[in-house]
Amino acid sequence: MSVDSIVDSIIKDVPKSVAAGVVDMGTGLLLGVKTVDEHPQDVLDMLAAATHELFEGDSVTGIENIFKKARGDSSTEHYFKEVMVTSTNLLHVFSRLHSDPNIVISAVCQQGANLGLVIMKMRGIADKESI
Repeated sequence: MSVDSIVDSIIKDVPKSVAAGVVDMGTGLLLGVKTVDEHPQDVLDMLAAATHELFEGDSVTGIENIFKKARGDSSTEHYFKEVMVTSTNLLHVFSRLHSDPNIVISAVCQQGANLGLVIMKMRGIADKESI
C-alpha cells in the first residue's frame, strides 16, 4: 500500500482524526501527512524529528537495551511499538508498522476520541499495512 493510502485510511478509520502521518525512522523523514489545518513545512519536519526521538532517541534506546539485558534478550528488535501522548486538546497515537518497524504511523485526534477505539483502529492499520 502507498503512504498516501495509509494516511487516508488513518483519517477515515481512526475516530475524530484531524491529522495523520508516516515517518521513516531510518532517515527521520516525514513520508506523508494529511491535516485538516494548514501547517508550515518546518513544523511538519519538526514533528518527524520528534517522532524519531520518541521511538529511537538515546534515552529510549538506552532503556530498551537495559530491558533486553535484564531479560537476556539479544535481539535487535525495538521494545516500544506504540506511544500515546495527550495534550490540552488532542490525542496523539504513534505505532510502528508490523511489516516494517522502521516506519511509524501517527494519528492526531480530538481530545474526546475514545482511546480504546483509537488504539484498536491504529493497531489494525499497523498490522495490515505495508509500504
